Amino acid sequence: MAYEYRRPEGGRIDRSRKLRFHFNGKPYSGYAGDTLASALLANGVSLTARSFKYHRPRGIVGSGVEEPATLVELEGEDASGNNPVTLVPLRDGLRAKSVNCWPSPGFDIGSVNQMIARFIPAGFYYKTFKWPDWHLFEPAIRRAAGLAPAPSAPPASGRFEARNAHADVLIAGAGPAGLMAALVAGRAGARVFLADEGSEPGGGLLARNLRIDGAPALEWVTRVTAQLAEMKNVTHLQNATVWAYREHNLLMVNERSPATSGVIERSWRVRAAQVICATGAIERSMVFANNDRPGVMMASAIQTYVNRYATLPGTRAVLFTNNNSAYSVAADMRAGGITIAAIIDSRSTVPPQALAMVSGIRVLTGHVITSCKGHRRVRSVSVAALDGSNVQNIACDLVGLSGGWNPALHLFSQSRGSLKYDPGIASFIPDVPAQPTHSVGAASGRMSLAEALQTGAEVARMASQSLGLDPDPGEVPDAEDLPYAIEPLWRVQTRKTRGKAFLDIQNDVSVDDVHLALREGYDNVEHVKRYTTGGMGIDQGKTGNINIIGTIALQQGLALQEVGTTTFRSPYTPVSFGAIAGLREDSVVLPYRHTPLTQWHRDNGAVMYEAGARWQRPGYYPRPGESLQQTVNRECDTVRKAVGVYDGSPLGTFELKGPDTPAFLDLIYTNIMSSLKPGNGRYGLMLTDDGLILDDGVTFRLDEQRWLMSSSTGNADAVYQHMEKLLQTEYRHWQVHVTPLTSQWVNATVCGPLARKLLQTLGTDIDLSPGAFPFMALREGHVAGLPARVMRVSFTGELSYEINVMPRHLETLWESILQVGAVLGIAPIGSEANHVLRVEKGFLSLGHEADGTVDPHDLGMSWVMSKTKPDFIGKRAIALRRANGKPRRELVGLLPRDPNQSMPEGAPLTPDGRKQASEGLVTACVWSAINQSWIGLALLENGRARQGQTAHVRLPGSVIEAKITAPVFYDPEGKILRS
Repeated sequence: MAYEYRRPEGGRIDRSRKLRFHFNGKPYSGYAGDTLASALLANGVSLTARSFKYHRPRGIVGSGVEEPATLVELEGEDASGNNPVTLVPLRDGLRAKSVNCWPSPGFDIGSVNQMIARFIPAGFYYKTFKWPDWHLFEPAIRRAAGLAPAPSAPPASGRFEARNAHADVLIAGAGPAGLMAALVAGRAGARVFLADEGSEPGGGLLARNLRIDGAPALEWVTRVTAQLAEMKNVTHLQNATVWAYREHNLLMVNERSPATSGVIERSWRVRAAQVICATGAIERSMVFANNDRPGVMMASAIQTYVNRYATLPGTRAVLFTNNNSAYSVAADMRAGGITIAAIIDSRSTVPPQALAMVSGIRVLTGHVITSCKGHRRVRSVSVAALDGSNVQNIACDLVGLSGGWNPALHLFSQSRGSLKYDPGIASFIPDVPAQPTHSVGAASGRMSLAEALQTGAEVARMASQSLGLDPDPGEVPDAEDLPYAIEPLWRVQTRKTRGKAFLDIQNDVSVDDVHLALREGYDNVEHVKRYTTGGMGIDQGKTGNINIIGTIALQQGLALQEVGTTTFRSPYTPVSFGAIAGLREDSVVLPYRHTPLTQWHRDNGAVMYEAGARWQRPGYYPRPGESLQQTVNRECDTVRKAVGVYDGSPLGTFELKGPDTPAFLDLIYTNIMSSLKPGNGRYGLMLTDDGLILDDGVTFRLDEQRWLMSSSTGNADAVYQHMEKLLQTEYRHWQVHVTPLTSQWVNATVCGPLARKLLQTLGTDIDLSPGAFPFMALREGHVAGLPARVMRVSFTGELSYEINVMPRHLETLWESILQVGAVLGIAPIGSEANHVLRVEKGFLSLGHEADGTVDPHDLGMSWVMSKTKPDFIGKRAIALRRANGKPRRELVGLLPRDPNQSMPEGAPLTPDGRKQASEGLVTACVWSAINQSWIGLALLENGRARQGQTAHVRLPGSVIEAKITAPVFYDPEGKILRS
């Protein structure tokens, strides 16, 4: 019967909005405000999953991020895998199914693993699948990995987004401590970024019946939330998990279902001056035989479902605890309509305040649950005194476990703060922070509501004062709560009970697995983690880690502090790849970089390409009816016969200044730069320490101590890092200052035989005559009335002028060039045409000819290798590599015997086209309109000595014969570019 487990009233659900959904193909209904977990429990669904390894029946265990047992795959427009069932908000039409079970959780073929469980303990795969080859077994093992497949298509319901933010104070968690901290810091005037993983603020107050200042605690939450909403200096996000804490107080926040229309998830990267961890605490399980049966839950989760969702996870319950917090749970369960058969407390005495809350309920002190009975749902528990006496069975369909509370230390630990064991709460707490971070409330080991409010206010005041603010010393509200007291019980020890006692329910790690790891010599806690997989995966130690540490300590006779903890890694909770990528435009992980002309290019029909260093630049400008090849041919023809213009802004540009700059340039380049006169430039190659080409570019001398260096677009960042490393580590005494100018000087490059005429018509005070302005010279003046630096360099092999202006002037310059050049037949050209023109000229390109395996000699560029300089970076490495006399691949040109046959870039060159070791490869191949043939460049063994011979380009099923030529197909003497 539907809704027999739903309370008739109460909870924070909207009963006026009924929602229908499907789970494992069956229809159910719930209410707005439900999670998928609470709706399933309200429909009496107890068996929801199968376990990761043994395929044991499992039910819902938690109520939030700690849920270890039930992962679901969402279908339809919500398609995604491996979602904890407790984190899936219910919506109308939702379709979900359990993972790791076939055909269903009720009947799962994989449950045969339970019959062979003794043969597949922890680490068995390390020993079993070594012969004959791991890869023989890999496909089957990966299919049985227990996780859902990735969606076959991106979500159709919206997009992902990414944002950056800065804050004075970032607060993780909007429970009582976090809200109090936000209120104090916000009133002080700090920029506050408050992020909470829940659908609404309040944290643990949403699940408990507590009071603040004599009124229901949630009234205080509503009041504080309203005050924060009125503060313009406070950013408050719900459904937003702070999942990673990086260096220099950089934190990652995943916001789900933000209010912005069409956004599925938003990824925030927040840099904060101060961080306050108000992440609360997570309840841990109790360890005994069959403690994973459906119907066995965290006591706090039961309390949440009863109070927040008006859901009864069972009708007759037993609670098993070693601390005071379970007694308030029992009181709320009884008030909600659940019969409490007994409270089993492993402590010999229980504080009177706790007993007063459960008067009339049977309490067995000094007792433990030794085993659960039942298969698809718990039917009863076996109970015994600690000494093994007084054995009895208690019938129940619900078991609540409360083994104590662990502060959620994940973020603090990720920040590299140290931890220490606190025997007062039988768990680890923050010790010494490594960054400006503070923990408050339960996250710091203060478990009462009054302490949460007090620490939140105190730390917020301290953080505000460190920022130079003057916080209000306002009063902290009064609150009452049951004092927290605990006597740890790491596992129930009995020799008579059969059944696995699980420490990590998500990864099927039992006490026996930990004991086996210790017997086999894996006695370090990190080694135990990897051998058993305990605390790995989505769980990251939320529910099982402390029990694992306690079990190791008991077995080795150590204190928990001596055992230590494992590393808490990000993400704290699962984060979708879409959110991590944070789509901004198209499909990039990082934002594109734009020139001032990007929008002009788009508006005028350019097909945009992604270029090195994440630039967007035009690939080609098709006219109506033109194909790609026709467009490129037209653009190349324009440059060779008239004049073209292209946007050269993405090229890396650096200014070097200081008295030691000439010596520094001579060190990093293969040729001599120090002899340049002001106003002149020189082409140079930059090598790595191992003598291979790092980058190429042109450097101009501006005056005695100022130089202007250019680099390739893709290697600009690498070149900058290379120079800074040298100056900051090896040549710290040199006075050289490097300033990146890539975005401060942008350029339009005009190229072609009519380029000089265009500039003269455009208007300039620079003397453009060949004698006054020769090739490889720089002049400063005005072009089209704009202040400019003009350089005579050429990447196309034609007469070219690179006109550099300030970014705000580039669009004006560009439009003036096109307007004046219209009568000359000008056209904008893209990177496709540039590629063709540079191949015709035989100019090298990083990533093509300079592929990380060649040196300048291989490329026929010995002329750029100084023979008079005593040293430069890479010089000795080249000499050592070439000393062995082995044949090397050298740059050559290729002309196919059939001029209409293309040679794909990357195609191997093999002797006679036979299927054997390659002797080279095609690095570039283009249709050359000026040659009316396909032409190519290649790296070929002993290539220069083989000019005139035939090379064989091997393709699948065919071989292309090509004549080996010099790697220059246009103006080999360079007369045109110097004209």
